[in-house]
Amino acid sequence: MSLKVALQMDPIEDVNIAADSTFVIAMEAQRRGFELFHYHPDNLMCEDGKVMARARPLTLRAEHGNHFTVGASKLMDLSTMDVVWLRQDPPFDMSYLTTTYLLDLIHPKTLVVNNPTEVRNNPEKLYISKFPDLVPPTLVTRDTAAIQSFRAKHHDIIVKPLYGNGGWGVFHIKPDDENLSTLLEMHMAASREPLMIQAYLPAVRQGDKRIILIDGEAVGAINRIPLDGEARSNMHAGGIAEACQLTDRDREICHAIGPDLKARGLIFAGIDVIGGFLTEINVTSPTGLQEIRNFDGIALEGKIWDAIEARLRA
Repeated sequence: MSLKVALQMDPIEDVNIAADSTFVIAMEAQRRGFELFHYHPDNLMCEDGKVMARARPLTLRAEHGNHFTVGASKLMDLSTMDVVWLRQDPPFDMSYLTTTYLLDLIHPKTLVVNNPTEVRNNPEKLYISKFPDLVPPTLVTRDTAAIQSFRAKHHDIIVKPLYGNGGWGVFHIKPDDENLSTLLEMHMAASREPLMIQAYLPAVRQGDKRIILIDGEAVGAINRIPLDGEARSNMHAGGIAEACQLTDRDREICHAIGPDLKARGLIFAGIDVIGGFLTEINVTSPTGLQEIRNFDGIALEGKIWDAIEARLRA
């Protein structure tokens, strides 16, 4: 196939080429001879029903400090693309949601990965609620009395913003912690959004497993170990990656959610599993490709493009 591919993502200048999943996805597209274009979400627009972006032709290299060349910026009709990647980092806010509304206007004639409708309709922390038998005890609410009651029932809890990312704003409230009420007061004063409350899983000390699914099939995983004195295992919060294998329980979880991911056009997803419990389904801008390749030698970006090409042929 010869494809025109637009990358809607954060500034290419700031990409960490040793860790960024979008970078290796784009490098694989370039290796296949596809034509690449880059634009920032701020440069996306809709005029008279036509979805456009001020985009630049892009060439990539796996060279630190010299990893890209871009051409002149040009206003481009995104319906002329074969594939558009929705890959900017969260926060999952109204700005992010607006890009999904605009990309809805060209999908699926132009294939948007992941499907913008389903990205919008399945926020990562809420999506798990469709699989209640797989998740730890979980509450989503702004009702402080309900939160206090949940704590009284489960004692040891995790409190996190519903639309946060990278471990930002996540608190471990232990049974003897006296700060929950103050934390709730601060959140309610600063935000209109609900919180997610989950029973604390001590197994997080052994790691938070990130499993990559491509078109609903589990294809690789890494384990992320939190630092001593840290409740969060996210790489952004200093989590240490290590090699791991899928357990029977991991495969059970993947088999349960995989068909739903595939049916929704969520081609590239990353799920988080702690102690045999599903805690998140990441579909906005999943990461982990380079870490898995470092340990297992598997270039999953090739499998992603195989799945995309199969969809385009179909």
